[in-house]
Amino acid sequence: MSDFLRDYLTVGLFAAAPFVLVGLMLGLGALLRPNRRQAQKYIPYESGVDPVGFEWSQSQVRYYIFAVLFVMFDVEAVFIFPWATRLEAYGLFGLIEMLIFVFILLLGLIYAWRKGVLRWV
Repeated sequence: MSDFLRDYLTVGLFAAAPFVLVGLMLGLGALLRPNRRQAQKYIPYESGVDPVGFEWSQSQVRYYIFAVLFVMFDVEAVFIFPWATRLEAYGLFGLIEMLIFVFILLLGLIYAWRKGVLRWV
C-alpha cells in the first residue's frame, strides 16, 4: 500500500471512530438502563407543580420572531466592534462601508417595527 493511500486510510479511521464510539455508548446505555413503564414518568414537569389543563399548548410565533431579531442585531453588533477598533486604519472607505451596513440594519429595524414585530404583548 502506498503512503498516499495509507494517509487516507488514517483519516478515514479517525473520521469513523467518533461514529463507532457514539454507537457503542448508545447501545451500552440501552442495555444497562432500567426500563420500567410508569404513567407519572411521561407527564410534563412544571417546576414541581402538578400540570393543569391540556398538556399541549400553542405559543405565539411573535416571541420566536422577537428572539430571532434580537440575536440578529446582537450578532451584527459583533461585526461593528472590529471596525470600531481599527477605524483609523480603514479611513474614509471603511466609514462609508460601515454607514451602508448600519443603514441596511436600520432598514431592517424599521421594517420589523412597521410590521409590529417589536410590540411585546
